Amino acid sequence: MPPTHSLKHRLLMIGFEALGLVVTAISAVMILLGYSAGWFSGTRFFSSLLPFAIGVLALIIAAAVLLIGWWKLRRWLQGRAAILSPVLAISFALIMGWFVMQNHFTQAFGHFRMLVGGKQEASRVTLAHQVYAAYRRYDSAQLLKMVNRAEAYNPAISEAAKVFDIDANLLQGIAATESSFLPRDSLDGGHGLFQITQVPKTIMAQAGKQLAVSKPSLLDPRHNAFIAAATLKYYLAEMRGDLFLGLLAYNIGPANGGLRFIMQQYGATDFVTIQPYLQQLPRDYPIRVLSHALAFRLWQTEGKLLSYEEGDNAMRIQRVGIPGLQAEL
Repeated sequence: MPPTHSLKHRLLMIGFEALGLVVTAISAVMILLGYSAGWFSGTRFFSSLLPFAIGVLALIIAAAVLLIGWWKLRRWLQGRAAILSPVLAISFALIMGWFVMQNHFTQAFGHFRMLVGGKQEASRVTLAHQVYAAYRRYDSAQLLKMVNRAEAYNPAISEAAKVFDIDANLLQGIAATESSFLPRDSLDGGHGLFQITQVPKTIMAQAGKQLAVSKPSLLDPRHNAFIAAATLKYYLAEMRGDLFLGLLAYNIGPANGGLRFIMQQYGATDFVTIQPYLQQLPRDYPIRVLSHALAFRLWQTEGKLLSYEEGDNAMRIQRVGIPGLQAEL
C-alpha cells in the first residue's frame, strides 16, 4: 500500500476510535452524573452535597484509570490487528447509544439537565409535568374524536406551520383548545377554527401577504390557520422564544397593553412568576394547548393515544416530548 494511502487509512482508524471513545465518555458522564444527582438530591451537606462531591471525584479517578487501561489494551490490540481498537471503541459507543434509547435514560438525563440547568430547568420540568398531568386527565374517547375531526384541517395547518416556521402540533393544540376543531363564531367575538379575535394590523398584513390576498377571511379555515400562525410567531418573538409566555401572550392579545405590560406591572419575569396573578382561563391556557399538542404528537409518532398510567407509558410519552419544548433540548 502506498505511504499516502497508508497514512489516510491510519488517520481514518484513529478518527473512528476517537469518535467511539468520545461518544462513550460523554454518554457515560451524563448518565452517571444524572443518576448521582437523583440519588443525592437535597441541600444537606452530609447526606447530599458531600456524597455527590465524592462521587464526582471518584468519577474523575475512574476516568483516569480507564484511560490508562484503554491505552494498554490498545497497544495489545494494535499488536494483533490495527482495526481492533476502532471496532471496539465504536462497539462501546453503540452499546451506550442503545442504552440512551431506553426509557431509563430519560430519567437520568432529566436529573442531569436539572443539575446543569438549575432554577431555569426546575421551572421547565415543573411546567412540563403540568402538561403531562393535563394530558393524563383527558377522556381518551373524546380526545380521539377531536383528533379525527382535525384530519380535514391538517393540510391547511401544516401549510401555515411551514410558512411561519411553527411546530404544526402546536397549531393543532391551539385549534383544539380554541374550537375543538368545530369552527364557529363565539359570543366573545372569536371566529373560526382558531377563534381569532383582535389581531394587530401588521400580523394580518403578514398573513395576507403569504396567502396572496389583500384581506384574509376569518371564516376560511386556511386563512384562519395562517393568521393564527402569524400571531403565534409574533408573540413568541415578543417573549424571546419562551413558549409558555408566547402562548399566554397569544391568549391575552393586545388588550390592556398585552402580557408584556402585565408582567412589568407585577414585576414578573417568567411564566412561573406571572401565574399567581392571573385568573384561571389565561393561566391554564398554555398548559391546555401543550397537552392537546402532545396528544397530536403521540398520534403522529405512535399511531395511538397512549394511556399515561399504563405500564411504562409515562416514560415513553416523556421521551416523545412536548411539542415546542424540544427546541430547548
